Amino acid sequence: MSSLLTCSAPEQQGYSEGWKQITLMIDRDKTLVSGAMKNALEPPCFCPPPHHHALLWVRLRRKTCMLNGWQVHRGSRHQEDLTDLLQKACEHLRVCPQGYTCCTSAMEETLSNLSRREFEGLVREAGRSIQASLNAQYRSFDTYFLELLNGSERWLEEAFVKALGTVYGPNAGVFRDLYSDLRRYYRGAALNLEEALDEFWTRLLERLLKASDPAAASLISDDFLECASKQTETLRPFGEAPRELKARLVRVFITARTFVQGLNMAGEVVRKVSQVALTPECNRAIMKLVYCPHCRGLGSVKPCANYCKNVMKGCLANQADLDTEWQNLVDTMLQVASSFGTEPSMDIILHSIPVRISEAVLHMQENMELYTSKVFQACGDRGEDGTQSSVPEEPKKKESTVTPLEYKPSSTAAVRLEVQVSDVSSKLKEMQLYWIQLPSALCNSKAASGSSNDDKCWNGMAKARYLPEIMGDGLANQINNPEVDIDITKPDRTIRQQIMQLKIMSNRLKNALEGNDVDFQDTSDDISGSGSGMCSEQHCGQGKPPVYGPKQGQAKLDAYGPENKKVKGSGRQIQPCISLILLLLISLLLRR
Repeated sequence: MSSLLTCSAPEQQGYSEGWKQITLMIDRDKTLVSGAMKNALEPPCFCPPPHHHALLWVRLRRKTCMLNGWQVHRGSRHQEDLTDLLQKACEHLRVCPQGYTCCTSAMEETLSNLSRREFEGLVREAGRSIQASLNAQYRSFDTYFLELLNGSERWLEEAFVKALGTVYGPNAGVFRDLYSDLRRYYRGAALNLEEALDEFWTRLLERLLKASDPAAASLISDDFLECASKQTETLRPFGEAPRELKARLVRVFITARTFVQGLNMAGEVVRKVSQVALTPECNRAIMKLVYCPHCRGLGSVKPCANYCKNVMKGCLANQADLDTEWQNLVDTMLQVASSFGTEPSMDIILHSIPVRISEAVLHMQENMELYTSKVFQACGDRGEDGTQSSVPEEPKKKESTVTPLEYKPSSTAAVRLEVQVSDVSSKLKEMQLYWIQLPSALCNSKAASGSSNDDKCWNGMAKARYLPEIMGDGLANQINNPEVDIDITKPDRTIRQQIMQLKIMSNRLKNALEGNDVDFQDTSDDISGSGSGMCSEQHCGQGKPPVYGPKQGQAKLDAYGPENKKVKGSGRQIQPCISLILLLLISLLLRR
């Protein structure tokens, strides 16, 4: 929007040249212009925005319209030209109020297109501020989570190298593959986490069986190892460690992955909704709000606050319908964030991976002979050449080469997790009412008159008080909107699709809180934001003030709180057919 500023010398010179063009014809006949009129025709001092040509001619037309009340000198050779100029300058318009005006129809169309571009630009800019906030929270949490996971892996390697020495090197790939699978799952790969953990214990069991008798390791057949792995549920060679570790890891990784998916999807919704084009009815209302005062010679008069809000509520009615599901999504994400600090907290669970593995290996080594005797009884021969297995009559416990690890969380680790949860929660709360606060935020950016009783503001027709009441939020409440003609029976299709995406994501987050995973598409390649709702720093409008605020009166949440396989969780499973049926019904409804 243009603003009254002090002009620079080049800008002042440009405006002076423009004024000379419009006054040239009048100046040729000195009898038409008095000293007062000459003073009125002096150029105004305001700096030209990109659309300075349109606004300049609005000012020039306004000055010219003032000549309408002057007596044109009879017989002047410029009388016909001046009369024609006045008729063009003071014609009636299609959008702005009827009567003498400083705009032509062509100028009105130019300003209408300008108002559309400016309004859509403001909506996109507001959306980019939300995307920037979501992007920052995603990067912060992603960095923190991966630091925890990488630290856990480093600790495991350091501890096992000391405990196992040269034995660890040939078997290090088993542990590295485990952490690699955990990272891939967190990144959104179509990986079954429970099966990946089961496969890790199976591979570890095979390595330990071969290491228990190196001389016979080459003789152990694949059939024997497969049989031995099938006995793990019954014999439990690693004790209770695998089961305890699985229960905790599955829960924390499901919630962490779903949480970053939620941040990513929320940014994508904002991006798509912010690109919804302005309707013709809204375009007329915005033009009337912003530029019609210029055409009436009231360019310095601010729009009435309630008038601006009714225009914005009408133009953003479909967007306001996102509010319910948007708030549900934010509420659920706040619950998920709170769960990260619930004992045992996320940092403790990730650092407990080496602890549980060391406990499992210790249990296996201490009970190796007892376990192997039972496996030989169940699986028979272990060699491919028919070599009989030897079953000791009295199996004895052996001393372990692994010392059980113990993780002692530091006070700084607890504080960092608390800060992480607190930061992401506060940012989410700030944007919770974004869609219903957007109309007021845009009016504030237009510097609308702050008082509802102000009788010196632009009310759409003149400089006077605005009397109609403020409309409610959402499409259904715009049926009696006096400023924007809206068909409430025809909601925007793109926005309805995004409302459904919010519902689906909220359900995923709720299932994650219960420890249940759902079918995710493989997003490991684009979770960082390429082609998604996450935007790069230079395009997200960083440093700009947000146009949203926190939800008032909300109860404060506790601050602590193998490839191509079908993804499943540790508990109940949502059947994919239900999701397909829902999506089919949605698509049919949207076609109506």
